[in-house]
Amino acid sequence: MRVHIGTDHAGLDFSQHLQQHLREAGHEVVDHGPTSYDPLDDYPSFCINTALAVVRDQGAGVQTLGVVFGGSGNGEQIAANKVEGIRAALVWNHDTAVLARQHNDANVIAIGARQHSLEVAVELIDAFLAEPFSGEERHARRIAQLAEYEATGRIAGHEIDA
Repeated sequence: MRVHIGTDHAGLDFSQHLQQHLREAGHEVVDHGPTSYDPLDDYPSFCINTALAVVRDQGAGVQTLGVVFGGSGNGEQIAANKVEGIRAALVWNHDTAVLARQHNDANVIAIGARQHSLEVAVELIDAFLAEPFSGEERHARRIAQLAEYEATGRIAGHEIDA
């Protein structure tokens, strides 16, 4: 599987270790930066580039997922979710990592590098990458509603207050 990674200064050390771990596990890793430590760098471009690459690859039929890091993971998740077609989930334990894939078919996860040890972060990412989408009708229906709203601003059969 191809795994796209983006971070900021807070997640740089995690990112470098994670890339090695993923390559050793047989994944193709694409690093969207940064490549050096800058305490004043900004996460949006790194995370948005990661998300854009995931959408592009998935559109081309490439099996791919993404991981974004930052101090808390919150801003990184928000940035990734600005890209049409991304379903980024903030992951903080094993269950949220598994459910992000199983129920939400998340294609990107965000992790707070200042919230977890490297070992825990690796476990969360491995769980996320290993878990398939369940394909259950109720989950597929909800994901389709999100995609419909993203594309049209509406959800057929549901009132959306403007």
